[in-house]
Amino acid sequence: MRSVLLVEDDIFDTMTAEKSFVKFNVPHQLHTAFNGEEALDLLLGRNGAEPIRPLPEVILLDLNMPRMNGCEFLTELRANPELQSIPVFITTTSEMDLDRMQAEKLGVNGYILKPLDFETGTDLSDSLSLLEKLLK
Repeated sequence: MRSVLLVEDDIFDTMTAEKSFVKFNVPHQLHTAFNGEEALDLLLGRNGAEPIRPLPEVILLDLNMPRMNGCEFLTELRANPELQSIPVFITTTSEMDLDRMQAEKLGVNGYILKPLDFETGTDLSDSLSLLEKLLK
């Protein structure tokens, strides 16, 4: 079973992602965090959080969140030798080129426009790449 960390502050988007995994029969265990700080707590076992073990095979990351946004989280993730190789896919409503370029500089594996939908998403190639990673 695949382990996925979804870092998302919108409950509707979290439910949409879960429905997409179920629809395509992607066996997974979904861990969720409301912002980048909570995600790091789950990954590192900080602040009383039980660490996710084994580490997630993929992280789905929103860009715009409270407390610690997606780019701040990515900077921390990529600086940590234990975590830096985890594939990260941005899931966002932002179509701004600046956001995409900043995320790419931080080493994301894909950039998917919300809602996360493997079938009809705008960034279908990134969605399919994510689905392929989850199915392997």
